[in-house]
Amino acid sequence: MVYWIKNSNFAFQLQIKMNNIDIEAIRRDFPILSRKIYDKYPLVYFDNGATTQKPLCVLDAMREEYLNVNANVHRGVHYLSQQATDLHEAARECVRAFINAESTNEVIFTRGTTESMNLLASSFTDGFMHEGDEVIVSEMEHHSNIVPWQLMRTRKGIVVKVIPITDDGQIDIEEYKRLFTDRTRLVSVTHVSNVLGTVNPVKEIVNIAHEHGVLCAIDGAQSAPHMKINVQDIGCDFYAFSGHKMYGPTGIGVLYGREQLLDKMPPYQGGGEMIGTVSFEQTTWADLPFKFEAGTPDYVATHGLAKAIDYMNGIGIENIETHERELTRYALERLQEIEGVRIFGPTDANKRDAVISFLVGKIHHLDMGTLLDRLGIAVRTGHHCAEPLMHRLGIQGTVRVSFAMYNTKEEIDTLVNGIQRVSQMF
Repeated sequence: MVYWIKNSNFAFQLQIKMNNIDIEAIRRDFPILSRKIYDKYPLVYFDNGATTQKPLCVLDAMREEYLNVNANVHRGVHYLSQQATDLHEAARECVRAFINAESTNEVIFTRGTTESMNLLASSFTDGFMHEGDEVIVSEMEHHSNIVPWQLMRTRKGIVVKVIPITDDGQIDIEEYKRLFTDRTRLVSVTHVSNVLGTVNPVKEIVNIAHEHGVLCAIDGAQSAPHMKINVQDIGCDFYAFSGHKMYGPTGIGVLYGREQLLDKMPPYQGGGEMIGTVSFEQTTWADLPFKFEAGTPDYVATHGLAKAIDYMNGIGIENIETHERELTRYALERLQEIEGVRIFGPTDANKRDAVISFLVGKIHHLDMGTLLDRLGIAVRTGHHCAEPLMHRLGIQGTVRVSFAMYNTKEEIDTLVNGIQRVSQMF
């Protein structure tokens, strides 16, 4: 592996004290956090579930590669191409270790979780499903784990079945068990709800599927940034996540799949890189993982993703998880002090991750988000690409706050004060 790119002067050597992370050292690595909003208020960034900010080490590494190593990968014998290829494939190994996949052949680079799920839906359906075969999803899924399967329903005649959720925002396991038939081929569920913060019992969900001889895919977009991921321990057959939600660049993601399954699935796209040989009579496919990586990959973004993973590992995934769980518990306690607040999802903080969605009285979520923004507080409003879940909850949308390793309890206090200030206006 070639890591010759010079290191920039960033504060990557973070202090770890009694399993607590040095928040001030971390925040210095994210200059955007020192911005003033409307030239008045310090930025309080609570929209991490949509995208996280990027540390200097990621930005510097990508800039250095563009300046010094920019060349297309896998296709050149010249010096720059070989170095760019080494960096790109080193990133694949970094991802493999991060999720504990068995082989780099099981790590497919995509543009993000959405493309990963579309690739899975298309290629899995073509490779393993026939008209009338079933896929099971849950009521709390992001659109990227609903719409691709609906497209396959239209094109291939598959059946989409839905696991209901309980009133406190958890998958109804008993109802889940009743959905299986001899036509069920795949279960595809989220690890962590991007609205409710629910941490689903994915090992149990996978085990139940496997007991029925059914494969299982996990949408890890909201879990990979916050907790240690071990795909072999989970036992899942596929796992997807995005770089931009875990301090990496936009436009890069991963689909993990067990090698023997990926071998049997047809390509998702055609073009360069994914071929073995091409003639007008017949085309053969490249070996894994390249069979699913048509065209020029974003090799600079893969290097950026690897740097983001290195950054998280340097802090310690367990330390990040502990800190964010404490932020979530604290935020739940503080938000419940607000008159008329309604919090969605599990009431037990141990069953949810770094996402909280809420409404206050009759204040429209868009009004709340707009007015909080005027105070320098960035939150997400709307249906969060989960309209079926909104229908289940009987609402149009929520205000969502989502935490990252660089957030603080003081920022949560600022949020609560801001909500109370907005509430007084109504």
